[in-house]
Amino acid sequence: MAAADGRTRSNWTVIAGASAGTIFEWYDFYLYGSLAGFISEHFFSGVNATTGYIFALLAFAAGFAVRPFGAVVFGRLGDLWGRKNTFLVTMLLMGLSTFVVGLLPDYGKIGLAAPVGLIVMRLIQGLALGGEYGGAATYVAEHAPPGKRGLYTSWIQTTATFGLFLSLIVIIAVRTHLGEPAFKAWGWRVPFLVSVVLLGVSLWIRLRLNESPVFQKMVDEGTTSKAPLTESFGKWPNLKLVLLALAGLTAGQAVVWYTGQFYALFFLEKTLKVDGVLTNELVAAALLLGTPFFVVFGWLSDKIGRKPIILAGCLLAVLTYFPIFKALTVAANPQLAAASASAPVTVVADPADCAFQFDPVGKQVFASSCDLAKSALATAGVSYANQAAAPGAVASVHIGPTAIDSFKGDALAPADLKTRKAAWTKALGADLKAAGYPAKADPAKMNMPLVVGLLWLLVLYVTMVYGPIAAALVEMFPARIRYTSMSLPYHVGNGWFGGFLPTTAFAMVAATGNIYYGLWYPVVVAGITVVVGGLFLKEMRGADIDA
Repeated sequence: MAAADGRTRSNWTVIAGASAGTIFEWYDFYLYGSLAGFISEHFFSGVNATTGYIFALLAFAAGFAVRPFGAVVFGRLGDLWGRKNTFLVTMLLMGLSTFVVGLLPDYGKIGLAAPVGLIVMRLIQGLALGGEYGGAATYVAEHAPPGKRGLYTSWIQTTATFGLFLSLIVIIAVRTHLGEPAFKAWGWRVPFLVSVVLLGVSLWIRLRLNESPVFQKMVDEGTTSKAPLTESFGKWPNLKLVLLALAGLTAGQAVVWYTGQFYALFFLEKTLKVDGVLTNELVAAALLLGTPFFVVFGWLSDKIGRKPIILAGCLLAVLTYFPIFKALTVAANPQLAAASASAPVTVVADPADCAFQFDPVGKQVFASSCDLAKSALATAGVSYANQAAAPGAVASVHIGPTAIDSFKGDALAPADLKTRKAAWTKALGADLKAAGYPAKADPAKMNMPLVVGLLWLLVLYVTMVYGPIAAALVEMFPARIRYTSMSLPYHVGNGWFGGFLPTTAFAMVAATGNIYYGLWYPVVVAGITVVVGGLFLKEMRGADIDA
């Protein structure tokens, strides 16, 4: 009995050690996404507000862009050096770069060096995270007893949610304690600085762990790979598995994950105009209710297989995302939903008069009548349809039966343009208000239980696709190149397909004026995963991971 108990304690120590460090690393990474608006103000204040926010999202995405490169670099090291040593390095890099973000001077003090420094830190974070996940998942899976691999690795899958949850709790606490003015001025830095304490705790926990028994056995037998990159990607049988893992598992898993936990938060705050603190609280409540299902679906995957659960989660997302987000609009901002139905907005403009409003250097002025109209509506968070007008016509905004003409500001002096634009925007705002469009969501009219329920449903899909994914990936690849092979498809999926989802969806919404149009991105990607995974992916539950 003692021996059995000792093994149990050892296994739970492994899970706790790997999970604690990964929670901390996800906490670091998500701070940036949650505070993108404040970061935009401090680090991209040299450009216009719309461009600054897009830049902030792009800087966030930059961390995801380099994750596959981190997977290659640290995956190779993990197959050469061992699992434990590699994810100690990744955690140290992640923690220090996050702490430095909290200390970086803003644009007003050091100019262009501020956003450059920020992006460098984001790149370091992305590289580190690219090597972290494969190490933690492989480490736990190689310790798991037979028949419980899905259950054990599902605890790793909870770490991303716990990391996000922890970041939201810290942000809410600091924001509430300091007040909005102080938080906006400097308090947003505090959650980044707190990470140094979490780094110390996580390092202490991980230093107490031993190496993976599977890797140690390969070392003892002299069977470790001497060229893991060549074996993983230079030989077709394994490269084929890498490509199948990407298209048939991780791409769909990633977009479902980021839609349920990131895009939903963005949609509530930026599109539905729900107060930032309340948005964080609603998402945190849904995460708290949904997180146990990571373990439930991990356990279930040990019984019925990884593939059916992951693909079912993707299919449910494809079929229900549009109705869920439309119901979320009605529940979170019923005034906006009612106004959109009773007084739909249409921009009637010459297509040649409409530009893609993204200015990398902040010098271009978008002053055409179409650009002025669309910019004002986007700022107000109002969804609109587009209708072509005659060439050269001045754009107009139709709010139900009411129409308001825009104006051509191209030839106006900057001061005159600013004055005229302010007056026109005020008039547009008055017309929108008269038609029932609210400036902010009213918490008193919000159906909060329904909002939390819908957010929970989105999180439930996340738990279905994410709970079994680590076990599925570990079982697909041979032990000698497992860290390298599984890390790349995971991070291409989550770093590129998932990480670029907020920016891509936002651009799709901005281009069309339809607040739901961005959902086509996760729906199409998840649909591809259902088809590819269903037709070509082999179920690997119970595979021998010592081989």
